[in-house]
Amino acid sequence: MTRNQDIDTLLRSLDAADHRGSADTLRARADLNRILATDPATASPIRIRRRVLMASAAAALLVGGIVVADVVVPGRPGATAEAAEVLNAAAAATITTSDPVVGPAQYLKIDTTSVYSSAVRSEDGSLLAWLDKTSDHLYVPADHTAEWTWNREARIPTTFFSEAAKAEASKQQQLMADAGRDGSELLRAPGGKFYKSERQLFGMPLDEGIKTLPRDPKALLKIIQAWNKGAGRSPETKALTDIAETLRTGVIPADLRAALYKSAALIPGVSVVDRQATLDGKTGVAIGIDYPDGRSRMDIIIGPATGLLIGEREVMLKADENFPAGTAIKWTSVQTSVVNSAP
Repeated sequence: MTRNQDIDTLLRSLDAADHRGSADTLRARADLNRILATDPATASPIRIRRRVLMASAAAALLVGGIVVADVVVPGRPGATAEAAEVLNAAAAATITTSDPVVGPAQYLKIDTTSVYSSAVRSEDGSLLAWLDKTSDHLYVPADHTAEWTWNREARIPTTFFSEAAKAEASKQQQLMADAGRDGSELLRAPGGKFYKSERQLFGMPLDEGIKTLPRDPKALLKIIQAWNKGAGRSPETKALTDIAETLRTGVIPADLRAALYKSAALIPGVSVVDRQATLDGKTGVAIGIDYPDGRSRMDIIIGPATGLLIGEREVMLKADENFPAGTAIKWTSVQTSVVNSAP
């Protein structure tokens, strides 16, 4: 493996470990970029690591069985009454939404659009950060053991809040182009084992997790909390983040999606933050939870009519040296369809 490949692998691992865009993560990534004299790595919207949340996609499986009728009652410990009402309504709507059916010669196509923060620490010690946008397209065969195709597009700087950040982003983009590393890739892997990593769902193989995870929201939340114990900035925000990332894969069957919504309604601190939240051209209800430091908030945005997840975002609550308050420093939206071929 060449040095550039080693650097790519290292930077991808850093991004995959935590691409939420927090100031601490940005500073750590910027320091690594400076040491290696390279640019911020292209963050994968699909996390592939040990103990990783299933963040790629597999063909949707409609798991048999009935969703446990454990409706979260407003007033119990957990989300606010308003948020619990929205999440339970989303769970009910989810059950009536048909899962895509993938035929033997077809693929489930997952189109993901994402925005991430990138940063570089300048020679004077200041942190220069901006927002990049990227898309990727994952093609999952009906037979999960067959070859998957993942088309990852380049990560393009799009949003700047200072001329210095814009200049630095342009410089880093040129360095990537000169090195022939714009972040775009076309990958193929049997069973979806890109980068030699097996896909997992809360510590279990993907299909096993889809089939065996409990549909009882309390039991499911306990599994999520045990799996992510000690990770993230708080247990509550980590649990909601894990639920959001599971939902946004676009491949979770209806009964498990409903259970995940009901589990989210059991998380203390979750509330409705915007009933007309727009993400990537779609409008829904934003359910959010503040991070403990009070600097940002994690949101999931739900389509009220369908119960489908529109996407997720992290919003700055307090301005920092690069981003004004109210900036979505990370967001992801996902759309699924069934197609007859892959690239």
